[in-house]
Amino acid sequence: MVIVMKPNASVKELSGILKKVKELGLKPHIVKGKERTIIGVIGRSEINPEFFEAMAGVEKVVRILSPFKLASREFKPDDTVIKINGVEIGKKKIVLMAGPCAVESREQIIEIAHFLKEMGVKVLRGGAYKPRTSPYSFQGLKEKGLEYLNEAKKETGLAVITEVMSPEDVGKICKVADILQVGARNMQNFPLLEAVGKTDKPVLLKRGMMATLEELLMSAEYILSNGNPRVILCERGIRTFEKYTRNTFDISAIPLLKKISHLPVVADPSHGTGVRELVIPVGKSAIVSGADGLLIEVHKDPSKALSDGFQSLDFPMFSKLVTELKEICQVCGREI
Repeated sequence: MVIVMKPNASVKELSGILKKVKELGLKPHIVKGKERTIIGVIGRSEINPEFFEAMAGVEKVVRILSPFKLASREFKPDDTVIKINGVEIGKKKIVLMAGPCAVESREQIIEIAHFLKEMGVKVLRGGAYKPRTSPYSFQGLKEKGLEYLNEAKKETGLAVITEVMSPEDVGKICKVADILQVGARNMQNFPLLEAVGKTDKPVLLKRGMMATLEELLMSAEYILSNGNPRVILCERGIRTFEKYTRNTFDISAIPLLKKISHLPVVADPSHGTGVRELVIPVGKSAIVSGADGLLIEVHKDPSKALSDGFQSLDFPMFSKLVTELKEICQVCGREI
């Protein structure tokens, strides 16, 4: 349920509500809006809303009907905006997160980082730990990859997003990453979701390959309920019977997620299509559909990439994407 406090509710009244919630074995989550403070009450309980409505400072109590409580618009009507590296994710300005699928060498990631900075990108993506379908495929440079990402970060000032695959890795990755990425294969890795939920780092949560939107939001709920409100949802395509693309990019998921959840939404047309030539048109479509940003794979020479070269943009293609996004923004009232 959601407890909506009166505009003039005192600190003492708010404290009284929080104390009672905890006494009942429930977990409070506070959101301070422009005019009112609301308290999300999470936990198994048959408490009648009238119990809290009778308390001082309470304006009304609303039951949350959706299974995902903290991620729902019922809990938080206003859009969540996540601030990172001088950029606000979830507002008018589109945020580009770009870089290679995998960090392959120090020289590679630093060169790409400098190019992306010149293009106006604020967030550098790069995998140090790579979950691969085949055990014989390149698995990433691991700790060395983190070291190279950190060097690129220091040289360029770009924020870093990189994937975390296990709860044990969260601590060391947090020392380098500004945003933690939970990949599609780990969307329902609940110990990992709980671990990143206990950090203060923004978490980009990718939709699982065969996950419904409700399942995606329930996974986000694990992170939110562990105390981390800085969650970014990512549409990256789902598996269907279509064989001409790597995945089927669900463009309708973007406006639907924006409708039922307050969390920002980023699109990944690289994994969403798996086809280099489709990344630009699908990326533009995602922005028109309301995405708050794009996650794009960029490599200087995709033909030599150790991971996902077939869906990576080279430097000229990425430049083309940025140019065309600026044109799109003029039409749909966005900025880049």
